[in-house]
Amino acid sequence: MGSKAEVVKLTDGAHAELMTEWMYGWWGRRENYPREAVREYILHGFGKERLPQTYGLFAGGELAGMYQFTHGDLFVRPDIYPWLANVYLEPRFRGVGLGRVLLESVRGNASAAGLDELYLYTTHTGLYEKFGWEYVRDIDTYLEPRMQRLYRLDLRRPGSENDPLFRR
Repeated sequence: MGSKAEVVKLTDGAHAELMTEWMYGWWGRRENYPREAVREYILHGFGKERLPQTYGLFAGGELAGMYQFTHGDLFVRPDIYPWLANVYLEPRFRGVGLGRVLLESVRGNASAAGLDELYLYTTHTGLYEKFGWEYVRDIDTYLEPRMQRLYRLDLRRPGSENDPLFRR
């Protein structure tokens, strides 16, 4: 992918249909949400000054991926927030370094949004640690798969090349 890639905050629904297709295909159908419900969820995720906020990764001017900062992402844990949710990279853009661009932008965008910390749950092992996330514990999501990994990103701690937590 020789073209410039950038992550930008999205504050309108210009890309809502594509994002809806991604999220419906990834989790909406599996969790028995109607496509229209996923679309409404996406449409209400374009907060300018408050959560939820949506960020898009553009490669060569084309939307290639996304993530969101949300109040809630795991129904059984409403006490944990805010969340990094819906981290997604279009399959044809995978394996060329764009996932790194997407995840490296999280810390700065979350800090700019006034967040002190973020949580996420995932089945990935070893991925988020590369970007400063700390594994907390396995957590029962009551989804499929039920047991997933809970992570926390402390945004009060500055990232540093000298800090082993933030080394690649």
